[in-house]
Amino acid sequence: MKHLMTILLAMMASATMAQTLTSPDGMLKAEFSLDAQGRPTYNLSFKGKTVVADSHLGLLLKGDNADMADFCTGFKVAGVDHAAFDETWKPVWGEESEIRNHYNEMTVRLDQPRNERSLVVRFRLFNDGLGFRYEFPESKNLVYFVIAEEQSEFRMTADHTAWWIAGDYDTQEYEWQTSRLSEIRGRMEKAIAPNSSQTPAGPTTVQTALQLRTDDGLYINLHEASCINYSTMHLTYNDNPSDKDGYRKFVSHLTPDAQGNKGHIQTPSVSPWRTIIVGESGKDILASRMTLNLNEPCKLEDTSWIRPTKYVGVWWEMISGKSSWAYTDDVFSVQLGKTDYQKVKPNGRHGANTDHVKRYIDFAAEHGFDAVLVEGWNVGWEDWFGNQKDYVFDFVTPYPDFDLKAITDYARQKGVEMIMHHETSSSTINYERHLEDAYRFMNKWGYKSVKSGYVGNIVPYGEHHYSQPLNNHYLYCIQKAAEHKIMVNAHEATRPTGICRTYPNWIGNESARGTEYESFGGNPVNHTTVLPFTRMIGGPMDYTPGIFEMDCSRANPSNDSRVRSTLARQLGLYLVLYSPLQMAADMIENYEPHMDAFQFIKDVPVDWQQSVYLEAEPGEYVTIARKDKHSENWFVGSSVGEEGHLSVIGLDFLTPGQKYEATIYADGKDASWDKNPQSYAITRKKVTSRSTLKIQSASGGGFAISLKAINN
Repeated sequence: MKHLMTILLAMMASATMAQTLTSPDGMLKAEFSLDAQGRPTYNLSFKGKTVVADSHLGLLLKGDNADMADFCTGFKVAGVDHAAFDETWKPVWGEESEIRNHYNEMTVRLDQPRNERSLVVRFRLFNDGLGFRYEFPESKNLVYFVIAEEQSEFRMTADHTAWWIAGDYDTQEYEWQTSRLSEIRGRMEKAIAPNSSQTPAGPTTVQTALQLRTDDGLYINLHEASCINYSTMHLTYNDNPSDKDGYRKFVSHLTPDAQGNKGHIQTPSVSPWRTIIVGESGKDILASRMTLNLNEPCKLEDTSWIRPTKYVGVWWEMISGKSSWAYTDDVFSVQLGKTDYQKVKPNGRHGANTDHVKRYIDFAAEHGFDAVLVEGWNVGWEDWFGNQKDYVFDFVTPYPDFDLKAITDYARQKGVEMIMHHETSSSTINYERHLEDAYRFMNKWGYKSVKSGYVGNIVPYGEHHYSQPLNNHYLYCIQKAAEHKIMVNAHEATRPTGICRTYPNWIGNESARGTEYESFGGNPVNHTTVLPFTRMIGGPMDYTPGIFEMDCSRANPSNDSRVRSTLARQLGLYLVLYSPLQMAADMIENYEPHMDAFQFIKDVPVDWQQSVYLEAEPGEYVTIARKDKHSENWFVGSSVGEEGHLSVIGLDFLTPGQKYEATIYADGKDASWDKNPQSYAITRKKVTSRSTLKIQSASGGGFAISLKAINN
């Protein structure tokens, strides 16, 4: 009996002591413990150096009293389980043909005796970072509950440099800010777009993915993975130096719904993973696949219909103001497509007309593109611009100058697919009402993919783009699309958290400032050197690169915007900003004078066997090499910031003994984004894995290289 009591006491003591989890390579260590108030606490270190100091976990619930609302304190450890996992899986499309998923896991089971309910905190520690999530088992007093706020903390050890955008419940389309953590509050006014109609989340609240760099060169990225049936997370920074416990601390801040609630949960259920990626260089952050690995495997039995796509389209001319989405400038009630458009006056600027679309089909067929996107094909745009939003689009009724049958037949004859466009006008109820008919319509006419848009405030009014109901809406559309074998490219939707692994028909997202902003005053010169560290951590982006004419006034004299990029950098973006859905976004007439440079866009693949990150520093430069999934050819792309950059690239990623023909598309000696953006030089040389290339990029410049294997 005495021996048994000793064992029981030892077990009880171990349950309250710190529990340790180590990464497979031993470099990262996470610890879990309960503090004196029974509050779950964790920390993370890398090579013995603290990355995240002791940080609390838990949630605040909505309840009848403060005690029931407290799901943060009073916990006891009921048990701790450890496991190891190592697999290699094959994505349907991606930056690699195979991904290793290797981690050690610790599952901590917690009881809150005073309220007779339980909580599980699951940790997964990879060689490149930590993921943790909450799991809500059904218990006596935890069946259905409402989240008031999540209380996950990330305590930083110093005043790190950060790359961030303002917290907002409805848009990620802000310019990235670079500052010390302590400067976030002072920079917030600048960080929010002037006259924004959106909903800033707070004076020190930022969005994820948040990229950090310590003064001694450690790179830290905070984000989330597998955000399903939950609201999107922001991070609120506590910058009060007098609060020793709170100083330099980020706390999770969830997007509210229209009633101000942060989540409605029915057990059993789980939260998204909270992720902390750690690396000794910027390249380590970009190479991480932790976000994908924390998502569930593919749920689709048949994925043969999901195909990476390169396309052109009737789009940039509307963005720049040369053409219009609407058929007429008159504003009236469309009555769900029943209006007789034969009786209204055309404006003469409608881009989605039959002859014009056929020209793009011809161009796509001639140059080997898979598909053509056409925006503004369906009735309702003039009413939406007139703010009659609730019942604008039915997604099946074309304008009278868009001959659906003629265009479909012509594209089929040319071997070109058409991409559907659904601007929902953020009226999600209307979209769901019409979704089944819209997808059947696509099946009937042979459209295999759709670009959906969510511009403006959500209808029903008061709801937010990133709340739990809207995240559920986006996933519903993806699941319904899979039933119809349709791929979805969602714009203005929630930011990606790796769900494309589970539903690979979610083939593209926007969720950040894309190329369109180059026509709305311009993106910052360093914008595309920050996106890989922030927006791209969650998944691919439909950035729509490939603009060759940088002066927007050439298309629309009233638009004085300039694309802040050289032509050579536009080529490099096809590698730097990964997407299985890539657009040659400019108008046909702007490509025709530069067909030698356009050859790279024709050659570059959109699906990859391997990716190698050659150099990467947020805000300064990113250079990436990728190997074609279906050949021995490699391609390299680079984007650099305001200061320009000299890249010295060793080609040791090439197959030893194999010779390659390198075609280098670089900035001209007199190039710069503001004075001479179309200056470029094309050179060719033979190279091997022992070769080194030195390439100077201009301000706002970059380069692209194709490396084609030479058959002996």
